[in-house]
Amino acid sequence: MEKRGRSKMEIVPSESHSFIKLLKVNREHLVTHIRNTQCLLDNLLQNDYFSNEDAEIVCACPTQPDKVRRILDLVQSKGEEVSEFFLHVIQQLADAYVDLRPWLSEIGFSPSPLIQSKAVVNTDPVSGYSQKLQQQLGRDSKFILCYAQKEELLLEQMYTDTVVELVNFSNESLGSLDSLACLLDASTGVLNEQGEIIFVFGDAGMGKSMLLQRLQSLWAAGQLDPGIKFFFHFRCRTLSCFKKSAALCLQDLLFKHYCYPEQDPGEVFAFLLRFPHTALFTFDGLDELHSDFDLSSEPDTSSPWEPAHPLALLASLLSGKLLKGARKLLTARTGVEVPRHLLWKKVLLRGFSPSHLRAYTGRMFPEHAVRQRLLDQLEANPNLCSLCAVPLFCWIIFRCFQHFHDAFESSPQLPDLTVTLTDIFLLVTEVHLNRTQPTSLVQQNTRSQTETLRAGRDTLCSLGRVAHRGMEKSLFVFNQDEVQASEVREGDLQLGFLRTMPELGLGGEQQSYEFFHLTLQAFFAALFLVVDDKVGTRELLRFFQEWTPPEEAVATSTCYPPFLPVHCLGGHDLHGEDPFKNKDHFHFTNLFLCGLLSKGKQKLLQHLVPTAALRRKRKALWTHLFASLRSHLKSLPRVQSGGFNQVQALPTFIWMLRCIYETQSEKVGQLAARGICANYLKLTFCNACSADCSALSFVLHHLRKRLALDLDNNNLNDFGVRELQPCFSRLTVIRLSVNQITDSGVKVLYEELTKYKILTFLGLYNNQITDVGARYIARILDECKGLTHLKLGKNKITSEGGKSLALAVKNSKSIFEVGMWGNQIGDEGAKAFAEALRNHPSLTNLSLAFNGISTEGGKSLAWALQQNASLRIFWLTKNELDDEVAESFAEMLKVNQTLKHLWFYFCSFCKKSKSYCGHAYQKVTTSASRPGAPVCGRCGNSHWVLATAWLPVPVCLGRNSDKNLHWAP
Repeated sequence: MEKRGRSKMEIVPSESHSFIKLLKVNREHLVTHIRNTQCLLDNLLQNDYFSNEDAEIVCACPTQPDKVRRILDLVQSKGEEVSEFFLHVIQQLADAYVDLRPWLSEIGFSPSPLIQSKAVVNTDPVSGYSQKLQQQLGRDSKFILCYAQKEELLLEQMYTDTVVELVNFSNESLGSLDSLACLLDASTGVLNEQGEIIFVFGDAGMGKSMLLQRLQSLWAAGQLDPGIKFFFHFRCRTLSCFKKSAALCLQDLLFKHYCYPEQDPGEVFAFLLRFPHTALFTFDGLDELHSDFDLSSEPDTSSPWEPAHPLALLASLLSGKLLKGARKLLTARTGVEVPRHLLWKKVLLRGFSPSHLRAYTGRMFPEHAVRQRLLDQLEANPNLCSLCAVPLFCWIIFRCFQHFHDAFESSPQLPDLTVTLTDIFLLVTEVHLNRTQPTSLVQQNTRSQTETLRAGRDTLCSLGRVAHRGMEKSLFVFNQDEVQASEVREGDLQLGFLRTMPELGLGGEQQSYEFFHLTLQAFFAALFLVVDDKVGTRELLRFFQEWTPPEEAVATSTCYPPFLPVHCLGGHDLHGEDPFKNKDHFHFTNLFLCGLLSKGKQKLLQHLVPTAALRRKRKALWTHLFASLRSHLKSLPRVQSGGFNQVQALPTFIWMLRCIYETQSEKVGQLAARGICANYLKLTFCNACSADCSALSFVLHHLRKRLALDLDNNNLNDFGVRELQPCFSRLTVIRLSVNQITDSGVKVLYEELTKYKILTFLGLYNNQITDVGARYIARILDECKGLTHLKLGKNKITSEGGKSLALAVKNSKSIFEVGMWGNQIGDEGAKAFAEALRNHPSLTNLSLAFNGISTEGGKSLAWALQQNASLRIFWLTKNELDDEVAESFAEMLKVNQTLKHLWFYFCSFCKKSKSYCGHAYQKVTTSASRPGAPVCGRCGNSHWVLATAWLPVPVCLGRNSDKNLHWAP
């Protein structure tokens, strides 16, 4: 229809000033595409171009096209100025007249200064609804949610960035996210152009919900993509509040259960359907979605007007069957996966780095003296500091400190020595139970922790009962009947542990409740299991059955995306296992159970539970923990590699270590260490954070043998390195690549590793090490005489750091391999490495790829290789090498007889350069073979490889000038 209308229209340039003629010539086009007459009438009336009688004449027309015709007649009859203003309104109100944008652009309409001075009011329903959404989200996101309902902290004042990384399908880092606005940027981190989901994941407490709240705040303030006109935010756990019989169309879900348009909902919804790319949906906590409703009996939901269960609508939105083209941002805890074909981006939250923690401390404690006192305590307690890397736990610890400061201003003190997560949650429980105590200006509350918990036993039991009942069903939202059935009193609700649901209407007319965070629900569930006399051994150990690794389960789902929980989609015959269900809430319950039943807590809890019952539960837990640990260690996959007996651990092993650490039992730690028979422990991609290093050290320091430890691709940062100190005396291989480690962490490595001097392999690839850290690493190389492998690629090392490392390499008689890919050592650093290469006795593999090396540095390296008989593989990929360098390497080839692989991929050599090396190659080898050269995977001959691509086997890529020389394409 648009093409038919526009084919007949005539463009009359606005410079002719005949706006009346322009409207007459394009009358049919305007009648066809103007759907909103109210905005025109409002503005014509506002500026006294129309009278009330004119408006009444227009409104009396029976159809919308007739109204447009009558407006055009009246406008043209009133002259050029009114006609020009008519076009100005259409141009200014782009949302209301979106179909006329191309036409206005083609005619080149530009209003006169007089018309530009006229006020244009926007009464368009779409714009009005967008403004209402902005106001609602701005109001809802203004304050940070806190434990205590009465507290209000401004998001703008308290929000602190965390480490946010773009990752690929395999969760390998693609670089940090510069700002939250970049989440929607199509120029970076896109994995699949056809995907629509931005998947944000991270461990519990890493700040996923806070990130969404910040994103809402930015959109409400107009600081996100201006093309996004609609922002719909849903928390997945609230969708479980709908009854099985609930059936809604998409319009009702968005308008009646989120935000209702004040005018013309049909027009707003029609705009959304026509332009879905103007909408952003956020769904928080996919792993918290729970329903026993069988959606397999529901037909596919692809019609926006067809009523369906809200979970079916969610599935269809995420899969693109509804509102295809809309951007969807989905959060979940680590372990939940989304099908690749639906992903647009993957984003991993890693929590607070040391610099972020300092910034957060400054926001929480603006007074310098108080802030410094807290930082001093954290510095003295690495264990507590590592817990603070998780934003949620950091906030809890800081609130406790703030309470102590207010109550005992003379010497506020956090717990000393080793602090477990159980200690922290017991502390926050004590702090909030003491809120109920009357305050006095002259007398401070001096109740001990034991007295406080004993006085609040009934409250703890009732809250624990709610938490446990929910945990059994993976429920995180409770209606009023469930809360009352657990004997929760009104005063208990005022403590802030349970809060009312912020969303209204989803759970019906009754009020719904939830715990502040799933970790808090897990803590109260564990407390209930310990304190309640009626809990038997079987029920006590119920959640340990959830330790079965999710990798062993098999997904079966047909009609709906497999990332929706199978129990929501009617999946059966899975032996009771849901492979897409995140189990953190069960694991946290187990962890807190181990902490509460530890020997150190026995004195505290004996006032809440009979001693005999406590002893019985402790014995049952230890017996089960030993058996589970032994069974799990035996089941771990093992391989023989590089002279090591290597065991590949799974994330479940990390959770077991956490539980062992919570017990604070040296006996348990010794038994766990005894079960590690391998001498190479591989914990890559296990979602380990800095606090897990405390648990790891707690076990590994009991080992009597030396060990290789691979912790690549986790989230340890400098706090984690400090927590590994007790086990450095056992480690010969340390791999800490992709772990957010800075120079501070490297300094700790230097101080510890040079005490024992047993290190043979140090991997620190893709961290944040600068020249300062490079100097520490050089000293490690100087003092650890057995170090053979050093991996330092993709850090922030420049020429100064490069020179320090090169000097250490030169002096080392043991170093075998050095990886420096992706730094910026430049020509000065290359010259230093050239000096190190000259007559080096042991260095066999060296990578200086992507290091900003140009002519002078390249020539120095070529010259040095003429005097080197050890190097076999040399990478110079992605440098700025030219023909002079090629000629130098050609001369080197005539002399060097040991080099087998020389990589120049992505270097700027021309055909002349190839000829240099080709002639040199012809002189030093025949076409048949060169001693020790690899076999070509294409032609079958033995060739010296000058340059290859990314292929795993050296491949002949064609002959240049009849020379058997391998060049990358």
